[in-house]
Amino acid sequence: MALPVPCYIGLVHGPIRSKEGKEITTSVTNLDIHDIARSARTFGFKRYFLITPIKNQQSMVKKILGFWEADSGLIYNPDRKNALSEAEVIDSIELAIEEITRIEGKKPCVVVTGANFDKYEGQEKELLHKLALDGNPMFLLFGTGWGLTAPVVEQADFRLEPIFGIANDGYNHLSVRSAVAIYLDRLARASGSI
Repeated sequence: MALPVPCYIGLVHGPIRSKEGKEITTSVTNLDIHDIARSARTFGFKRYFLITPIKNQQSMVKKILGFWEADSGLIYNPDRKNALSEAEVIDSIELAIEEITRIEGKKPCVVVTGANFDKYEGQEKELLHKLALDGNPMFLLFGTGWGLTAPVVEQADFRLEPIFGIANDGYNHLSVRSAVAIYLDRLARASGSI
């Protein structure tokens, strides 16, 4: 079984909020490239966009992805190419939306996540119901740094409920890799895929 519509992930490195609330661009990390690609493939997402406007960061991502497509990477770990096959670096959220629209023939429903949301539209079941009715592909955005900027959140079509921890002191700060895996598992369970 699969999710009800084609699904895509975007990991946003810019624009992002800093600890002080300013708009910044964060650095791409090697772990995020690999681990989120593996989660995306495991849960049947069609493409994983690493979104950064910084050309040096884009070059680095392309070099990492290229290594796993080359003979030395294939010999070392052939499965890694499979996981990274749908990863792509792109300049902006807008360009990723244009690419999804080109592939699917329909504009995606942009879905955002955030540990600091005080308002949200619902949980995974509500989202999947909306997607099934609309028939649009889903573009699920995750922020790095201190989260997505207010304009990105405000322009989204749907906000998912945050992941709430249970630490006694209220600590609630997962790595983005962990948050992606949790949300994708929740979506798969809500769709009845697992």
